[in-house]
Amino acid sequence: MVDNIKYHEAQQISANGLQITYESFGDSADPVIILIMGLGTQMIHWNNQFCQLLASKNFRVIRFDNRDIGKSTWLKDCPVPSMWDFIGNSLFNKKVNAPYLLDDMADDTIALMDALNVNKAHLVGASMGGMIAQCIALKYPIRVSSLTSIMSTTGDRSLPKPKMRISVKLLKPVVREIEQYVVQILDVWRMLHGDHFPFDQESVEKLIRESWQRGFNPAGVIRQLGAIIDSPDRTLDLQQLQIPSLIIHGDIDPLVPVECGIATAAAIPGATLKIMEGMGHTLPVELWPKIVDDIEELTKAG
Repeated sequence: MVDNIKYHEAQQISANGLQITYESFGDSADPVIILIMGLGTQMIHWNNQFCQLLASKNFRVIRFDNRDIGKSTWLKDCPVPSMWDFIGNSLFNKKVNAPYLLDDMADDTIALMDALNVNKAHLVGASMGGMIAQCIALKYPIRVSSLTSIMSTTGDRSLPKPKMRISVKLLKPVVREIEQYVVQILDVWRMLHGDHFPFDQESVEKLIRESWQRGFNPAGVIRQLGAIIDSPDRTLDLQQLQIPSLIIHGDIDPLVPVECGIATAAAIPGATLKIMEGMGHTLPVELWPKIVDDIEELTKAG
């Protein structure tokens, strides 16, 4: 999609007591955009061409594996919330006793910035990554030039929940054999993507296989989910935010309903809300140019 963009291959760096794996695109002298991915998804879910398209707008684009996933540190010594913990949360709003919270994952990102000598960055987070980006903006506002929160939410438990058909599929035990895993996750991705935009099964299957090979860690996914559930509602704090913000959400998102994006935009003073027609809980290639243009426009305010 974009030619002649510098690519700096994956490296590991010590940050917040962890080994964080990251890659970058673009010129190191350009303003930095940090991409933060969602629950159980690795940095490669930020498509190479999407990263190149962003970098072509004169940004240094950094993507990384969150803790407990991919090639970053797995917290194997930390407890894993049980199914009974999640049932107790669902029925009685009890905590699931997550070993870490979204704020801790926000600290990871800031520590990565410190290690890379990045004083300030534009943050772009998708799903859980949007939640982490919000936490960074609240906890370290001086380090954030702008905030883009994509298909994410405020943590308000009263907002609409995922569609039941999605919840049922996501709660199925993950199979441990690669071919069965590919079939299972393809089915989930197809449902998250929706029917409006073409579903590129070949590319998605390739991504699933690569993710399996890079760092398949079911226990880490459960710990990350626990971090989402046990983290507090950010709505009131977001009302104090004074950072240029963009909220992007699909109008047919079955996992994080569009009302969650609307609530996020309503909570942040001056936030711009862009609702993408036909977008579910993925980033369709057809929308990349618009999303990149919207992010670029926001950065001018930052």
